Amino acid sequence: MAAEIHPRPQTRKPVLLSKIEGFQDVVNTAVIIPKEDGVISVSQDRTIRVWLKRDSGQYWPSVYHTMPVACSCMSFNPETRRISLGLENGTVSEFVLSEDYNQMTPARTYQAHQGGVTVVLFVLEMEWVLSTGQDKSFTWHCSESGQQLGTYQTTAWVSGLQFDVETRHAFVGDHSGQVTILKLEQDNCSLVTTFKGHTGNVTALCWDPVQRVLFSGSSDHSIIMWDIGGRKGTAFELQGHNDKVQGLCYASHTRQLISCGSDGGIVIWSMDVTRQEHHCRKCGQAVCGKCSSKRSTIPLMGFEFEVRVCDSCHDSITDEERAPTATFHDSKHSIIHMQYEPTRGWLLTSGTDKIIKLWDMTPVVS
Repeated sequence: MAAEIHPRPQTRKPVLLSKIEGFQDVVNTAVIIPKEDGVISVSQDRTIRVWLKRDSGQYWPSVYHTMPVACSCMSFNPETRRISLGLENGTVSEFVLSEDYNQMTPARTYQAHQGGVTVVLFVLEMEWVLSTGQDKSFTWHCSESGQQLGTYQTTAWVSGLQFDVETRHAFVGDHSGQVTILKLEQDNCSLVTTFKGHTGNVTALCWDPVQRVLFSGSSDHSIIMWDIGGRKGTAFELQGHNDKVQGLCYASHTRQLISCGSDGGIVIWSMDVTRQEHHCRKCGQAVCGKCSSKRSTIPLMGFEFEVRVCDSCHDSITDEERAPTATFHDSKHSIIHMQYEPTRGWLLTSGTDKIIKLWDMTPVVS
């Protein structure tokens, strides 16, 4: 007689779908091709590859192209199938993929920077190519004419870039930990404001145009949510990584933030809770180790790890206030890049192990 099986409740976690291997060097950036079983990757080994899933279930390159120098960053527009590549010699090279993703045709080259390109972003609505470089400059070009429209000199090497089409605001994060907001016009720009909350360099930016909220990640292991739309200077700190934050994506339909770090962690943050602004980390009173040895998590203030609190606050924090507002998952590789594809709920991570992993995030982003 067969024994009755009582299945254990399964912990909701990302499901690893596929691994893409075979790189000679680390993959600096990669994207999932929407509505296709495909991935585009650019690597430190100077290659750009288009991977399509075969009947065997494995991903094989349908395009394998070697650039003259290493590719540092990429922007892909699915509507036009246009790839904008940032190179370490300061140029931005554009290619157009064929409809079957088996051929790549050169389109245009921009002499954008004096140093390596750090971020590139193609904005279809404006027909602009935005880029930042190690030469501490932010530039934008017309993608139709190839002409440089404007440039802005930053205080430090730029490592994060986002753009809001509606307001034409560019959000620029740099190695000093500062975020600069610029208002772009066709041939000039104006400084809107700057703000700084990180003690390390900004490593990732994510803009949500619906809630009008900007998220910044840093080498100081923290994430800050900046309420741009509220115009009150409100900022909330999120502490959930043990190493550099390497990527941020916001799932607006579920109001969840996905963050990845060098610690290999994939963290899913619920942003559909009322968070508190930020020494006792709860009441704001300065508390040293001699004054209090008490520590506690305070998730509503962004502290998913235990932090020092004063004795009275420690005793007053309820179990409800200690309830986690984030879930933590191990990717089992040190992540250097991530990308979320919302239509299928897939996440791509690339790591220092030279491997790309594809994850189904629907069990946790819902």
